[in-house]
Amino acid sequence: MAASANGAAGSGEPEARRDHVIIFPFMAKGHTLPLLHFAAALSVHHKSLRVTLVTTPANLAFARRRLPESVHLVVLPFPSLPPLPAGVESTDALPSMSLYPTFLRATALLREPFAEFMASLSSSPPLVVVSDFFLGFTHHVAAGAGVRRVVFHGMSCLSMAICKSLVLSPAPAAVEHGTPFHVSRMPEHVTITPEEIPPTVASFADPDNPIARFMIEHVESTDVRSWGVLVNSFAAVDGDYVASFESFYQPGARAWLVGPLFLAAGDTPERDEENDDPEGCLAWLDERAARPGSVVYVSFGTQAHVADEQLDELARGLVRSGHPFLWAVRSNTWSPPVDVGPDQGRVVRGWVPQRGVLAHEAVGGFVSHCGWNSVMESLAAGKPVLAWPMMAEQALNARHVVDVVGAGIKVGAAVGSGAVVGSAEVEEKVRRVMDAGGEEGRRMRRQAVRAQRAARAAVSDGGTSRVALQKLLGDLQESY
Repeated sequence: MAASANGAAGSGEPEARRDHVIIFPFMAKGHTLPLLHFAAALSVHHKSLRVTLVTTPANLAFARRRLPESVHLVVLPFPSLPPLPAGVESTDALPSMSLYPTFLRATALLREPFAEFMASLSSSPPLVVVSDFFLGFTHHVAAGAGVRRVVFHGMSCLSMAICKSLVLSPAPAAVEHGTPFHVSRMPEHVTITPEEIPPTVASFADPDNPIARFMIEHVESTDVRSWGVLVNSFAAVDGDYVASFESFYQPGARAWLVGPLFLAAGDTPERDEENDDPEGCLAWLDERAARPGSVVYVSFGTQAHVADEQLDELARGLVRSGHPFLWAVRSNTWSPPVDVGPDQGRVVRGWVPQRGVLAHEAVGGFVSHCGWNSVMESLAAGKPVLAWPMMAEQALNARHVVDVVGAGIKVGAAVGSGAVVGSAEVEEKVRRVMDAGGEEGRRMRRQAVRAQRAARAAVSDGGTSRVALQKLLGDLQESY
């Protein structure tokens, strides 16, 4: 009989306690950042653990700058798969989103080098592999090594449960656009409209859709067989949807709400541009601190492309709202169609320290695409949101913020419709979000502050997220 990894088989000696956590993020900033924060939280609050983060050469510097030295980094070579350009190893670096399906297929080719890395640990198997749901191969590799796999989606329980429900039970064909319908296996109050269905979910049955085909071939079966799910959320805003979400997984699998992960990481020293402010955004806000809550912050994240026509209308609406604004713009070619004086607004094309901006006393509201990371950051800062979803599950996140948390309002255009939100609507809704004196504005702020307190309580000693993380690690230890 072969010797076991941790002692002679049949010797009666207890197996050595597993103390090594492997974390493998998907190569997109919105997916990577929360797992970097998770790695930091483990390193800070569970010092007996060894934490290793798996990355690729072009993503190494980004990860290293955001992690304490105690987190070990393993670099796997990123596969070559034409026509994907060499050195493009993150979705934000794609020259065109038409290459996204190729990028997904390239990440699947990381299976062999990851398997080689895991084989190198055979004498001392890790406690768990925590990996992004896109990296379905990690489930097979971990299972082959006798290691549990916990999957990470980067979404809320509400959004994930809705998506999984709609894949299994698509929306009734007779439902008209704009008409709410109940989502099966969800609480009765959960309704959405057809235009809020994420595009990938809507096209899931289309055999010619390359992203849907990748999900079916590489993601779905491994996802639902995961030992558990790591969720970057907290019980006060997402707890009502945990049971519905868990029902889509194998019996016994749990969703572990351990967020907001950037708060869970605590005062981790970050030697990176998250604390840098090359554009002087915080100094600009300091000059407006005498008028607390007067500035509106605008950002649509790192992925969404916004047409110049829409940027024009947004600029006009912001100026007409009368509120000073700080606006992070991705485009390097667009310029505002109206004069924006230094006291009226600031358009920034470089790095913006978003968490610091949202926490600043001068900022009173956030015009956001409602990526889940941005939702967590806005709620943790206690700032109301003008929800402007652009892609993926962002319309569901917007509904979460507006209808469940009650901390925002939404623009009228449907995701993916191509409709341009006019300057008049921008002006009107920015004023509604920023009007701290009106009943609607007071209500949104009250709910945002309530969520802020709940978020901070969740990650403190004895809080729901801190306890969930401790329980997750304990249950993993007992599962072998």
